[in-house]
Amino acid sequence: MRAGTSASSIARLEKGDPGVAIGTLADVLVVLGLLERLADLIDVRKDDLGLALSNVRLPQRGKSFATRIRKQKAKSDPTRALDDVVDPDGASF
Repeated sequence: MRAGTSASSIARLEKGDPGVAIGTLADVLVVLGLLERLADLIDVRKDDLGLALSNVRLPQRGKSFATRIRKQKAKSDPTRALDDVVDPDGASF
């Protein structure tokens, strides 16, 4: 093989076996003249699934204790709710 690997490794690569070494993939891409495709595969800006997963894992803004107390008071005292307008995110107006 021109890629310097066994026929069984090439067959596993063609089947999409995740156990094939990245070096084997790079060797095959060099032989085929497609080495730039390897850069496309590892570019995180082109990984839509990875970007979506990282956005889900971003830390969420926490609510302060004071905001929860104001919210509870507003629920229990409807006249006070008209005086203080409290945004659920904690901003007061």
